[in-house]
Amino acid sequence: MIRQRILQWLGALLSYLCSGCGAMASLFIFCALWELAAQHYGALVLTGPLDTFAAVYQLAQEGVLWTELWITGKRALYGLSLALLVGTLLGMLAGFFITAALMSRPLVTVFLGMPPIAWLVLAMLWFGLGDATPIFTVFIACFPIVFAGALQGTRTLDNQLTAVAQVYQLPLRMRLMDIYLPHLVAWLFPAWITALGTSWKVVVMAELLSTADGIGAALAISRAQLDISTTLAWVVVVLGALLTIEYLCLEPLKRHLERWRAPVHNGG
Repeated sequence: MIRQRILQWLGALLSYLCSGCGAMASLFIFCALWELAAQHYGALVLTGPLDTFAAVYQLAQEGVLWTELWITGKRALYGLSLALLVGTLLGMLAGFFITAALMSRPLVTVFLGMPPIAWLVLAMLWFGLGDATPIFTVFIACFPIVFAGALQGTRTLDNQLTAVAQVYQLPLRMRLMDIYLPHLVAWLFPAWITALGTSWKVVVMAELLSTADGIGAALAISRAQLDISTTLAWVVVVLGALLTIEYLCLEPLKRHLERWRAPVHNGG
């Protein structure tokens, strides 16, 4: 039993590392194309990867990078966490009732179709210039994505499994962990990852227009100074933080929760 568990763990680790190699290869290809574009257009239009990473290093040495990244990450985390919590719970509740599901569909469409910049303008009028504006904008932009994923996941639950759980009067914890959660994960994680990317884009946009600190505000300053390398450096910082969260936090958690999807091979 121990040997089998070790082999399964090593197999899962090897699979994850291989998938990471593919992701790294795509990033290297992107950097190569970036370098070609930089050589073609020149540093006044587009600085290359090496100069951009040098600007990132300089920001880190000055201590500005970590300060602004912490401020932006905190705002994105607050708005995203609120959207994940409220969107998941309300989406699951709506999924259990057909009337609520039908009534919520047009509302979700309206919320998804509303441009984040419109919510940002309203938030600036409601909350002024401060933390509340980017946090609210992130929440309202991510909420319909998470809600739709939770709704669809709940609506597609296997009715036969649910009926069996009711007949055998399984405890609520067993229903959640063994029936509902494994199925919902397949719908929730893509929605959560999409919401994660949306949260970073929206929070930077909101900071650029409504705050005096954070990465968005730093981008506004570099834009005013026509500093291409620093502007691209902040973009790289945002993308790096996004990839780090997804591949080091969300992806391992997803693989752990989706172990039930692994095919079972019968010994011959």
